[in-house]
Amino acid sequence: MEASRPQVQVQAQAQAQAQAQPKPKEAKLWGGRFEEGVTDVVERFTESISFDKALYKHDIMGSRAHASMLAHQGLISASDRDSILQGLDEIERRIENGEFNWRADREDVHMNIEAALTDLIGEPAKKLHTARSRNDQVLTDFRLWCRDAIDKILVSMKQLQVSLLTLALNNEGVIVPGYTHLQRAQPVLLQHLLLAYVEEIERDAGRLVDCRARMNFCPLGACALAGTGLPIDRFMTSEALGFTAPLRNSIDAVSDRDFVLEFLSVNAITAVHLSRLGEEWVLWASEEFGFITPSDSVSTGSSIMPQKKNPDPMELVRGKSARVIGDLVTLLTLCKGLPHAYNRDLQEDKEPVFDSVKTILGMLEVSAEFALKITFNRERIQKALPAGHLDATTLADYLVNKGVPFRTSHDIAGKSVALCTLKNCQLLDLSLDELRSINPVFEEDVYEYLGVENAIQKFVSYGSTGSACVASQLDYWTKKLEMK
Repeated sequence: MEASRPQVQVQAQAQAQAQAQPKPKEAKLWGGRFEEGVTDVVERFTESISFDKALYKHDIMGSRAHASMLAHQGLISASDRDSILQGLDEIERRIENGEFNWRADREDVHMNIEAALTDLIGEPAKKLHTARSRNDQVLTDFRLWCRDAIDKILVSMKQLQVSLLTLALNNEGVIVPGYTHLQRAQPVLLQHLLLAYVEEIERDAGRLVDCRARMNFCPLGACALAGTGLPIDRFMTSEALGFTAPLRNSIDAVSDRDFVLEFLSVNAITAVHLSRLGEEWVLWASEEFGFITPSDSVSTGSSIMPQKKNPDPMELVRGKSARVIGDLVTLLTLCKGLPHAYNRDLQEDKEPVFDSVKTILGMLEVSAEFALKITFNRERIQKALPAGHLDATTLADYLVNKGVPFRTSHDIAGKSVALCTLKNCQLLDLSLDELRSINPVFEEDVYEYLGVENAIQKFVSYGSTGSACVASQLDYWTKKLEMK
């Protein structure tokens, strides 16, 4: 027994050494002309599977359409097509069940799926890449992914609009100070202010719809950059994937990232709108304003100051807008110096897009949630309204109605405010004699224009903050957002 120990140890050491030896690398699908493989450092640096596996569903969609077209054109047999389609179904099932082995040495989502398909069905899989390149393949996947992402964002935008409109409908008649330069300007209905954000989000949604329409053209079949000499039908694959048409120019098809730049631009504009909403609500939740109180369910506290109640979600909305803007700047910088057609730099286009979409969806979702969890402190708002002479412009309008030129009316109203400042009172508190001491045009009916409630009723222009105008706006949005 003692004599056999060295032999056992030698065997164990040999086994350990064998296990420690690096396994031979799989030959690259593109490696026919290469005599040696890439180093581990290069492989780690150039792989994209760690993030572009998010495109798997769209990659499989594109491959299904491509295989069906190849069979229709007689470039592969119907039997090969069926084998490919069945294999792709199985690979999709494995991915969705968490059974698929993503391999970094297979570089990206396309090579992982194609190599796995070859492992699964053998020779027919090698025909799938006929008349396509990874250049047109990835652009097809990416356009399909972005198209789906836009659809998700549009749903979230509508949900935020519904939340804002619900908040408006629940606060009928509430008047708040309107600000310019962060100084009190004129009284506005709270509903009117909330609908301003609904309008902004609607423009964002319109930009996304326009972006989606321009995005919805198919690169598949453009191949590396020059197209192919094989008799493919690009219109067939385009229609199968729900695109409007194939892209006309094969070089443009694999070079273009305008659709991504436009998408990120819309996201950045939306993020700025949400940041402004966040800023307003953060200010209004402060003790200095005290106009809103967020519920505990959308607030956080301090680890050291027990009295604190912070509107953190909207602060983060404001903060995360920087990420979305940064994602746009990243891609603009990436594209600015690239010659046509495809360059490996463009592998870096996906992570900013994935980040932008994830972030903007989160911002929209939490903004909608926050809107449904805040209370407007009507008594505090009412007490704040007298400051700032919010009815001064309405007083100028009164004088215009009396035939006084506006510049003269402006001057008279300004002198009236100056008198109020001296007396520490409101315009409504000035006697008729005091007003006539400034200008004799004043009559008793001036008091129908003074005070924020009266001022609100005097707004009559289309789109204004007058009660009737705002009621019309509310009716429009209630119908458009299908809330009736």
